[in-house]
Formats: sequence, structure tokens, C-alpha cells
Amino acid sequence: MIPLLSVIVPFHNVEPYITECLKSLAVQTLDDLEVVLVDDGSADGSRRVAEGFAATDPRFVLVTQRNEGPGPARNAGIRRARGTYLAFADADDVVPPEAYERMVGKLAETGSDLACGAVGRLVDGVLEESTLHERVFRRPVLCTHITDKQVLVRDRTVWNKVYRRDFWERAGLAFPAGIYEDVPVAMQAHVLATSVDMLGEVVYHWRRREEGEDSITQRRNELSNLNERLTAIRSVRAFLDERAPELLDGFDALVLEKDILFLFQALERCEEPGPLLDLARAWVAELGPGAVAGAPSLRRLELHLMTRGLVAELRKVRDFRRARAESGTRVVPRGWRTTGWYGDYPFFRDRRLRIPDEVFDARAELKLLARVDSCAWTGAEYRVRGELAVHRVDRRIDRMNLWLSDGRRKVPLEVSRTGRGGFVTAFDPARLAGGGPVWRLQARTETRDLVLKGWCRDGAAGGTWRFTVPGWSRTGMDIPQ
Repeated sequence: MIPLLSVIVPFHNVEPYITECLKSLAVQTLDDLEVVLVDDGSADGSRRVAEGFAATDPRFVLVTQRNEGPGPARNAGIRRARGTYLAFADADDVVPPEAYERMVGKLAETGSDLACGAVGRLVDGVLEESTLHERVFRRPVLCTHITDKQVLVRDRTVWNKVYRRDFWERAGLAFPAGIYEDVPVAMQAHVLATSVDMLGEVVYHWRRREEGEDSITQRRNELSNLNERLTAIRSVRAFLDERAPELLDGFDALVLEKDILFLFQALERCEEPGPLLDLARAWVAELGPGAVAGAPSLRRLELHLMTRGLVAELRKVRDFRRARAESGTRVVPRGWRTTGWYGDYPFFRDRRLRIPDEVFDARAELKLLARVDSCAWTGAEYRVRGELAVHRVDRRIDRMNLWLSDGRRKVPLEVSRTGRGGFVTAFDPARLAGGGPVWRLQARTETRDLVLKGWCRDGAAGGTWRFTVPGWSRTGMDIPQ
């Protein structure tokens, strides 16, 4: 009989981990599956483990090939697979028990071409959030697409997904050779799919290896590895440029946020930086013209030093970043007639290096932090207390204004200041008569020509702070405060 799902598992010298991976597949709540194990020329005991599962569980089948890499191994597994749906797992990772049942169930419900979900990172036996996938799967969204949910440009892995087999074949998807073979395929699948289902649950545990051979991602600072990564980046950019150019800016920003780190790390450790610097300049040249200009100021400084070959200075800035990882970096004003806001980083206006001021310009990174701490009825009015601050700026706010808004009307409020950024304001709900049932508090601040606006957030519950007018209801039922 044709299985509902085929899971392709390539493996090469992963004896310390493969048993845990295959056990996690054997106990999936979706038991109508086959597991296609592809031995990619293993020289350790991995094959013996795979043979043991294939001998005792008819759902496991073993395919053998000489060592060609994970891409060709996955392609060999696809050719052997018989399932209506396809999934991929790496033999050193773990799949949660209900993962495939959830993803296949959503595809059966919606008719989408692929389903994807959140990823946990297994580090020393502890499950953490995968920083590669952060901010992607905060809430479930069905029948969407990467051009509508552009955050999916950050979802560049193939193993946290289930694909319809007929979609895979119709789209002509196949893995290239090389060590970053999954990145181009993941992006192609997202773009070519008619619709995609996003699950909020963690569907895959991605391991950082503790013993045995280092994984590909753990050798990512090697020159050959970095060259392979650049090849994958070029492949993705060429595809997006042809099929979804609106995604290029987001992809470039992700490269400068995540991938470029491995070049920095390699430059921090190397003794002869020449070949790495040549590769680094090729990376930056590959990106769109606005990519570097749109990067955060501290990253722009790192890129500027790297492209100029100033490795010692780059290492100092990298140390500076790490030293302030928890406390954060400051932004300070410079100038009196025209005030600029610049990152308080090393080498600002250094006469020897002459780095342009715009490299340090951080005005676009500043945002207003507005919080309501309490709202209490005094018998005559509601009294609201809260705090305003500018993120990364250690200065007293010069001016602040507050008003209530229901989306159509604005009701200005008098403000009393407490401390550096605290405020107290009060209002009679009668002033809100004739308006909507829900009002939000908006703030405006001025600090040395820096003007910021934002909605106040609820300091206790999180989210936007809202005031519900007592007694207001379209249905005649009272809406409580």
C-alpha cells in the first residue's frame, strides 16, 4: 500500500545521534508513513543502526550510495519514496511525536502545497528557540504565501516542513550538490507554492552536536564552507530576482543579520585574512545597492571595516558588541544647529580612519517606549500613570504630549511629569462621550529635535493599553473596564 507520508533521512557518520532520531520517527502519532534511510557512504556504525531499524520495522527502508553529500542523498531518497506527502529529517536531529500528524492534517484540511512550523534548538540536551527561525512562527496562519507573509523569507530550512508530493514534482524541485543545498530549495518551494500553512507549534528539534564529527553548520567558519554559503546566496538571489523580486530586500537584510556573522567570526580567528577579505567583499558586492545602507548602524560599521580590510579594528568592534550584548549600545546626539543621532561606538570621528558619519547614523533605529503602569478611578476622573523613554537614549525627554484616540477622535490630555520619563495624566470619561467604546493612549516626545510617536503599552499585561468606556455598548450590555 502507498504510505501517506515519506520521510527521507540522509546520514553520514552520525552514530552518536541516529538512534534517537530514528526512534522519534518510529513513535510518530502519524503511523501511516515510511522512512527512507539513505546511507551516504558512512564509515562508522551509523549503517548498523539503520539496518537494525529496517530489519524490525517494515516502515523503514535503507538505500545506499557512495558519499556524495546531503543534496544527492536526499534526491536518492525522493526517488525511492512512495508517499503522498514528503518530509525530510537530518539523522542527528529529533522530530516531536505529533509533528507530522499536525502538518499533514493541516494540508488535508486546507489543500495547501506545504506546511511548516517552529523549530527548537537542542543545545547540550536543552531545547532552546532557534535563532535562525526567530519571529517567524509566532502564531498559526493558514493558506498564506511568502509574498504576503514576508517573514517566511527567514524560513530557509527544508526539515521543518511537509510537502505535497505532486507539488514537489510539478515545481521541479531537486537538491543541488554542495553543503547548503537546502536553502535554495526551501526558498523555491515557498515562492512556487500556491499557498502555505504556518503552524505555531515546534515541529522539529535541530541539534547542535556535542560529539562525533562536527556538522556542516558547525564548520561554518571554514573558508570552503563560506564559499559554499556564498554559492547558495547567489542561487537564491538569482531565483528571487526572476520570480519574486519583492523579497530581495528582506533576503539581503537576513544575510547581513545572520550569514555575515560567520565571516566576522572567521576574520576574528584567522592569521592570514587575505582570502577571507576577498570573499567578504564578494559577499557584500552580491547584495542589492540598498542592503548595507538599510542595515543597523553597528552592523554598517562592521561591514565598513571589513570591506576596507581593517581587521584589527573589526575585532575591536566585535569585542565592543559582545561586551554590551546585555546592556545594549547607546545612541547619542551630536551638533547644536542640526542634531544628528549616532551610535556611541569605537572610531566615531577617528582622525586616522576617517569613517563617514553616516556609517554611525542611528536616528532610524530609535523608537519610543511608552508604558501605562496604572489606571485608577478617583471618584471624579481616571488617573493614569506611566513612563516614556527613547530606546537606547540615556537622556531626559524634553517635551511630552498625550492624547486618547478611538481611531477617529483625539482627546488631548494635560500631563504632569515625574522623574526623568514618568507621567501622570487624568481625564473625565464624559469627555469621551459620542466616541467609540475603546480608546488608546498615544504619546509624542521631543528630544533635541528628535520627534517620536507611539501607542502606550500595558505595563502589566503587555500589548496595547486600552480604555473601555463604562456603559458603552451597541447591544445595551455593559462593557466592563
